[in-house]
Amino acid sequence: MSAEGSTKAVMAALAANMGIAVSKFVAYTFTGSASMLAEGVHSVADSGNQVLLLIGGKQARKKADTEHPFGYGRERFVYAFIVSVVLFSVGGLFALYEGWHKVMHPEKVDSWYWAVGVLLFAIVMEGMSFRTAVRESNHLREGSSWFGFIRRATTPELPVVLLEDSGALLGLCFALFGVGMAVATGNGRWDGVGTLAIGVLLVCIAVLLAVEMKSLLVGEGAGKHDVAAIRAAAVDGDTVTDVIHLRTMYLGPEELLVAMKIAVQHDDSASEVAEAIDAAEARIREAVPEARMIYLEPDVRRPGPLPAPTTG
Repeated sequence: MSAEGSTKAVMAALAANMGIAVSKFVAYTFTGSASMLAEGVHSVADSGNQVLLLIGGKQARKKADTEHPFGYGRERFVYAFIVSVVLFSVGGLFALYEGWHKVMHPEKVDSWYWAVGVLLFAIVMEGMSFRTAVRESNHLREGSSWFGFIRRATTPELPVVLLEDSGALLGLCFALFGVGMAVATGNGRWDGVGTLAIGVLLVCIAVLLAVEMKSLLVGEGAGKHDVAAIRAAAVDGDTVTDVIHLRTMYLGPEELLVAMKIAVQHDDSASEVAEAIDAAEARIREAVPEARMIYLEPDVRRPGPLPAPTTG
């Protein structure tokens, strides 16, 4: 569900952005509006970002080998991080530069109806792409807030598309405001102000995205809910009596590494412990399907203070 939904959202965003980019550059040719130019570059950057996400998804499907024994799942995190860099540099910084230039050297917006028509068309197209991303994200959100979903999602494509599409819709509104005020007042500086607002918005989105992807690249553990489910599933109250310590880390969007030391009875035989470990692994995978790689180390609880609890 996650990978399929992510690809569907990315493809919808790519199709929308390619069509919108062409229309924005056509409008810029007729109007000379800085907002339209910034929005056109923004759409080109977004289209490139979606291509990067698709490449990352393809790279992540490569099988594990001797050089990468845990697989290539983190390729998707790497490409999503590159997306944030592209969004910051190509989209945000260009819009800031162009906006500042237009504020300092204002120019009249010609053939404004081209700009307004294209912006309204783009709002409709981006809205359809955004609706697809929201629908696919709802399968994974599980009642959490949208900000919480973006913060905790391990599938990078959906948060990227959500942030890009929401940013695109706001950016289009800023562009529409800038062009409208420039036409209404006859002051081309308003066009630059709208462009500056687009640049600030894109830089903020890029920084937020970079922070989230950095967390996953460094090695983010499972959330509190999944950690609790893993702990509960590991203990059977018979052979496995407790979890001494637990570590988790995402090797990819849908691949969780679980390393755990479990307490067993001191008089259990080796075969009984081996069977208990196999059963614990099965229970953990049932409770948290993302737990693909599980390593359990049996130990005997010794007298003394309990170790500090772990969260992932």
